[in-house]
Amino acid sequence: MKQSEIKKYYTLLSLYLAQSIPMSFFSTVIPVIMRMENYSLESIGYIQLIKLPWILKMLWAPMVDKTSKNKRHYRRWIIMSEAFYALIIMSVGYLNLQTDFTTIIILMVIAFTASATQDIATDAFAILILNKNERSLGNSMQSAGSFIGTMMGSGVLLIIYHYFGWLWLLRSLGLFVLFALIPVSLYNARNGNEPDRSTKNVSPLEFIYFFRQRKIGAHLLLLFLFYSGIIGILTMIKPYFVDLGYDIKEIGIISGIFGTACGVLMTVPAGFLLRKKGITKAVWIFPVINVLVATFFFGLTYTNHALWLVYLGVALLWGAYAMSSVFVYTMSMHVVRKGREGTDFTIQIVITHLSSLVIAIMSGKVADALTYRGLFAIEIGLGILILVLLPFVFRKSFYLKYEQETD
Repeated sequence: MKQSEIKKYYTLLSLYLAQSIPMSFFSTVIPVIMRMENYSLESIGYIQLIKLPWILKMLWAPMVDKTSKNKRHYRRWIIMSEAFYALIIMSVGYLNLQTDFTTIIILMVIAFTASATQDIATDAFAILILNKNERSLGNSMQSAGSFIGTMMGSGVLLIIYHYFGWLWLLRSLGLFVLFALIPVSLYNARNGNEPDRSTKNVSPLEFIYFFRQRKIGAHLLLLFLFYSGIIGILTMIKPYFVDLGYDIKEIGIISGIFGTACGVLMTVPAGFLLRKKGITKAVWIFPVINVLVATFFFGLTYTNHALWLVYLGVALLWGAYAMSSVFVYTMSMHVVRKGREGTDFTIQIVITHLSSLVIAIMSGKVADALTYRGLFAIEIGLGILILVLLPFVFRKSFYLKYEQETD
């Protein structure tokens, strides 16, 4: 592997870490801190509003594309957005959760709007700097950054809060975000003498035009369903362990630390597999893995839940999710129009977020009505449904069309 390629991966890993650690902290750790401060569950629920910009970001993604004719322009968006993000995070440290709760929520929504903007620019930047054979490993860095960020944001930062308090925690978080900007600031975005791309025809309604493309419906259906065979299990895994008699500490170790670590470890093998097989062959591999994972958990309900089986199931689950994520990111990078990379990639990932949200909500209702065994059985069915639909929703010619347009 060339040094220039390694530098690309390191740059992308740092950027995805910079956005995932604060996201994980504010969505998982802040509720813990708030509950310790005797906040109501209703107030804790409002903290989830900070995620709203990540659902709505496709609305301003065309603006980022329209003002970015090359890699340097996307890098400028990344640096400005992330620096603003860091400053907001550090300023929140001077506020009090008890007396300034509403102000903190407003500031975090603003901060996460900047972070979502950084994500748009980072995804487009990644598409432009990565050659086609580098995208699989590049997306391994995106997936790995997300999993490492989850592990650090929900674990390490809680320890910092315990020993150093609210102000130093937010200072540390903001400084980390600024530190993560160093690799992209030093990255030579002029490599290859990239010509400026015409962006004058990029419309503010570009996200609507994306849906009007010929044969795009089958691809969107594949995106919507791809995670469906395992998302329900991921959503219910912690309540499942609670019902098995595990306490919070044990669940944190099994799922939060061990499971997330397994996810990190499987991102690179998934990238190498995709590089070797390509998306047209790999598209069959990952759904099969997901069906096997769901089958394992269905079988687990017929056992005495030996600890080693629980650990094995968690390793398989998080590993499968990580590998599927690498595939989805790589496939989505193939389906972008020239000059609209940030918009098109953002739309596709938002669709996976929305589908995961729908399935997550439904999984609780299904587990209530049919028990965990019934939920796992339905997950097997959804995984098999994807395999049945693949010949109809995955057409090689559709993806080759985009490759020819972006060459």
